[in-house]
Amino acid sequence: MAAGEATECFSANAAVMRAEALARKPGHAGAVAFSRTGDPSSGDFTDATLIRKFGDDLSAL
Repeated sequence: MAAGEATECFSANAAVMRAEALARKPGHAGAVAFSRTGDPSSGDFTDATLIRKFGDDLSAL
């Protein structure tokens, strides 16, 4: 199992809806919605904060 590419969303609600939809797609074990802040130009970001998870046990990701 491998993690997929992260997708940027403009709100926590949009991230939750996107994660739920991805978790329902065939071939996906689940998905998570998370939030973090930072500076893309420097690559400095805070640790991610889990908003919600969907699907199988994703603790190994």
